[in-house]
Formats: sequence, structure tokens, C-alpha cells
Amino acid sequence: MCGRFTLAADTIDVMDTFSVEDMHYEHTRRYNIAPSQTIAIINNNNGRRVLDGYRWGLVPRWAKDIKIGFSMINARAETLDTKPAFRNLLAKNRVVIPADGFYEWLKEDDGKQPYRFVLKEQGVFGFAGLYDEWKDSKGDILRSCTIITTQPNELVQYVHDRMPVILDKEAVDEWLDPGITKTEHVLEMLRPYPAGLMNSYPVSKAVGNVRSTDAGLIEEVPLNSK
Repeated sequence: MCGRFTLAADTIDVMDTFSVEDMHYEHTRRYNIAPSQTIAIINNNNGRRVLDGYRWGLVPRWAKDIKIGFSMINARAETLDTKPAFRNLLAKNRVVIPADGFYEWLKEDDGKQPYRFVLKEQGVFGFAGLYDEWKDSKGDILRSCTIITTQPNELVQYVHDRMPVILDKEAVDEWLDPGITKTEHVLEMLRPYPAGLMNSYPVSKAVGNVRSTDAGLIEEVPLNSK
């Protein structure tokens, strides 16, 4: 799964990376993004790319309770076309979720050691995501999203058996293209990112606490560090 990630870049970097034209959400640098929080997303709105803020943890439009979102922070690429919560979103409800790193935990004898995974070029990249709109009893609309995961590449598999789908520039363009609606074409984009283009390093175990949000979380630490 992908349960924590970072977006330490500023808003201008995010907008430039994804050629965003309109901003509906003011992003701030974040070092420990967690489920149920509002996160930055890139959407295609009538041909214009928009930076917006959606809740992380998909709440399907048919859900009776918002709490279902806690179990839908991720969606497995292999079963998207069979799960009721996701299959109807593939054609029109695709978003890109900006990030510049994500965390996974390696199980060890004395607990779990978190690692941060980044691109070698140290830049902003995009996760493949899906979104939906849910209306509460008062008629207020909540827009929420999920991050799609796939099989791990050779780098990530050392730590975890899943990884988020990272889209390269061409895949971002296709993922946000409203003209692409065939399920087969969409699913073809959901593959592991090349391990040779990524790096990983151990970080402080403090990242396991959602209250920890300082910039020091993304710094490399010695493996014997507490």
C-alpha cells in the first residue's frame, strides 16, 4: 500500500511540472501526508489543468458513511475493473496526485524501519489516482480520491510488496486526457516505475506519527538511529 507520502516542493514547482493553468487549492510544503487529509490533485476541467484539494481516502457516491474512505486510500491496479467502487471511475474520474517521495516500512526484529523513495532526479512526480463525489445529508459535496498501487519494482520490493503507480510525463498526459476512455488503454498505464530511475534511503521512525510534520523527516538517518 501507499500510506504516507511527501510533497516538499512549492506550489510553483507543482504547477510548472504539470502545466497547471488554474489553482483552486493553495498547497504548502508537506513532509508526512496521511490518509483523511486534504491533498493536492491535478484534474482536467474542460481542457484546462487545475490544481485542487481532495480528501485522501475515496468515498464512493453510493456510500452511506464517510468512514469508508479510511479503507480506500489505495486501489489495486489489478482489480480496478472489477471493484464497484473503482470500475466506473476509470473512464472519466482520473486525477494525478503530485508527490516528491513516499514512505514504506521494512519489518525488522526490533520493529519497523521507514524508508523514503524518490526519483533520482529529485523532482516532483505524479501518482495515478481516481476520484469520486459524495453528498452528505445536508447536500454538501465531498471530493475524495485514492492512489492506485501495483506490483513493486526491484527497489521497492526489498521493503514492501506494493508500490504506488508513478506516471512519467507521457503517461500523465494520457491519464488526464478525457478522450481516453477505454478500460484496456487506461489499465496499460498502470505499471511499476523503473527501479533504475529511483533511489531510497532510511528516515526517522518519527514519520510513523502523523503529528510529526517537520522537514527533518525527509533527511537520511543511520540505520542504527532511533
